Amino acid sequence: MATSPIVPPDLSSGTTKHDKVQDLDAVSVIGTGETRQVQRLRPSDQKALPPGTSLQKVLNTLPGVNAQSVDALGTNEQSMTLSLRGFSGTRLGYTLDGMPLGDSAYNNYNGLSINRALISENFAGAELSEGIGNLGTPSTSNLGGTIAYTSNDPSKTMGGRVSQTLGSDANRRTYARFDTGEYNGFSMYLSGAKTTSDLWNDQTAYNGSTTKQFNGKAVWDLDWARFTGFADTSRTSQADYFYLSKSELARGLGWDWGGSAPNWQKAIGKAYCNAGTLNTKLCDKSGADTDADGAFTAGQILRNDDLYYLAGDFFPSDSVTIHAQVYHHEDAGEGHNWNSGTYSYPGTPQQLPIIFRNTLYTINRSGAILSAGWDIANQHIEGGVWYEHNVSTASRYSSYVTGPRDLSGPIDATPDLGVFDQRTVWNTRQAFLQDTLRFLDDTLTIDVGVKSPHVTSRAQALPGDAVKPIPANSNNQFATGSLSASKALLPQFGARYKLAEGQEVFTSFSKNIAMFQGGFKLGPQAVAQSIWNTQGDLKPEKSRSLEAGYRIETDQVAASVAAYNVRFDNRLLQYNPCDSRQPVGPSCGNRFYNVGGVNSHGVELTFVWQPTSHLRWYNSASFNRSTYASDYVQAGVVQHTSGKIQTDTPTKLFATQIDWTQGPWFASLRGKYTGKRYYTYTNDQGFGGFTTWDVSGGYDFGALSIAKDVRLSVNVTNLTDKRYASNFDSSAFVPSDPAGTAYVFHASAPLQVFGTLDVRF
Repeated sequence: MATSPIVPPDLSSGTTKHDKVQDLDAVSVIGTGETRQVQRLRPSDQKALPPGTSLQKVLNTLPGVNAQSVDALGTNEQSMTLSLRGFSGTRLGYTLDGMPLGDSAYNNYNGLSINRALISENFAGAELSEGIGNLGTPSTSNLGGTIAYTSNDPSKTMGGRVSQTLGSDANRRTYARFDTGEYNGFSMYLSGAKTTSDLWNDQTAYNGSTTKQFNGKAVWDLDWARFTGFADTSRTSQADYFYLSKSELARGLGWDWGGSAPNWQKAIGKAYCNAGTLNTKLCDKSGADTDADGAFTAGQILRNDDLYYLAGDFFPSDSVTIHAQVYHHEDAGEGHNWNSGTYSYPGTPQQLPIIFRNTLYTINRSGAILSAGWDIANQHIEGGVWYEHNVSTASRYSSYVTGPRDLSGPIDATPDLGVFDQRTVWNTRQAFLQDTLRFLDDTLTIDVGVKSPHVTSRAQALPGDAVKPIPANSNNQFATGSLSASKALLPQFGARYKLAEGQEVFTSFSKNIAMFQGGFKLGPQAVAQSIWNTQGDLKPEKSRSLEAGYRIETDQVAASVAAYNVRFDNRLLQYNPCDSRQPVGPSCGNRFYNVGGVNSHGVELTFVWQPTSHLRWYNSASFNRSTYASDYVQAGVVQHTSGKIQTDTPTKLFATQIDWTQGPWFASLRGKYTGKRYYTYTNDQGFGGFTTWDVSGGYDFGALSIAKDVRLSVNVTNLTDKRYASNFDSSAFVPSDPAGTAYVFHASAPLQVFGTLDVRF
């Protein structure tokens, strides 16, 4: 039908037929034919947002999705958050062309964000499985569903594309692509993008961000096979924003608070008020900001990634398909920050109450996927295996400073002090088997399958590389130890029944477990050795999901309604007794507990109306209630959380998008209501609901001179200039916050305007 997206089928399961690889328009937006709740995103759904917007933020109109970020484009790594049916984004599974992207955590240890993996103009579509993902998905974190992104294929005809975007706060973005066209079944494209911008807040120095990215893809189609190669490189340096507190807003600092930069002396004066470096004569108590409200800047995020895969889809007969894929990913990251409360050059004339802190990350992972499908009689049997070996590291160092410096590049000098250094080796093995049976001339479809994950992580504390190495008995050092999560059989069942032409009902059930997270501050190995030895036998988090729904598709309308009930058990809670601005780590007594379960149930509705080829109206609504199943004890105190709403989980979400074209003119309007969210486990603090609007419009000039097509467009984000708390920092959640002092949220970006000239050859 006219509303179907261009989304290739999931190649990871091995079910793709050669003809289906070429026929991309036959996939339903609302998942018609699936035995589980599935929603799909099309490239055209990006129109209401500026070029370069994170694909994760584009997902925000889909039912159940709450995607937030401090910046308008949703590309700031630290602030990218996502929740779905009561599950945070790190409890979902992510793939690109069937290749695993990890759990999309900011402190990456097993993957990377979709922003760094794929340039948004090279997007072909995404499939969101809300609750129950495809059994063949290579993920160890998909408790609450999966998101399968797909890159677009090279064009069959030779051509090129160049687009230039200019926007508010010095936003500049250039994208270019060249397609070779098809020759004897072979086609390829090379593309690149460069983006620069400044922070939108009140920080006027050391506020620049730069991203440089390359994507290349080659496809070779033969009668008996299809070979695909993909390469991605990304080089990112992002100036960061401060997390804020309700107390700051009450004291008048405002949504745009940006620390002391470029006033270095003010940062020094505030740092002398800190308990660790208190000097009452030099302490600057002026103004509404306190010593804890900020340093000189909020720091800089650096990420370098190289990602590659080679895949083959083989068609030995009309009834058998085989999929093989190998991939490799390397990441080197740094997080630069100013920390007050600790002296540089203590006891010398150069002594200052601020130090420079550098957190380093590396990932080196390789993996392989092999799957096969077989059609026999009324059955489709498929199965496969996935293996990944990953070596990741996380380390932190402190260096003495004499004054301000630019933090936008890598730091090559040997640091003065080692804080922690940990190396973790991950091995992942997973197998799945599924049988799809069709009865009554495809009126009834039944899916029955199992998967078997086995994951281990072995962490080792290292001495680090600093002028003063990390002492073996340091309270700051992370632990040495091993974790594992495995299950012989995790079942999944689904059924779809066709009521009439264009109408069907479905139901599905699944069980899942997740591997413990890694990296610093994320998982149970990011604690001191003494705490590791007393944390006890932690259990992997697990979930069971049950859902049912109804779908209808006609020439003009596509609609669905789905209800679900989810039980989330063995929930891991991080207890960080330090102030939320202090670095999470062993010296804080940071530890993890299994603290019970969460009960989630809700309803999701989707309605798409396309009365003509010129107009499309998309709507979604979600109602969710996710509550803690029990109280828990923290540091000897009972926290009364039973029946309380889960943190960062809105109970109501509504989204709408209207796309209109008329001749050369085009326009889009996108709106989203996000309901109340709490950031304390006892629900004594949170933020109310808010509504945002984004609008775009433009003119298509058609062919001009040597160009095949020229388009001019304008995007306005946050059209009403609504200010609100955007994303929450889950590591700063607390049982209660009566005074509103937890630094837990980023402010929303204000109204911003972007203009783009897009030329195709």
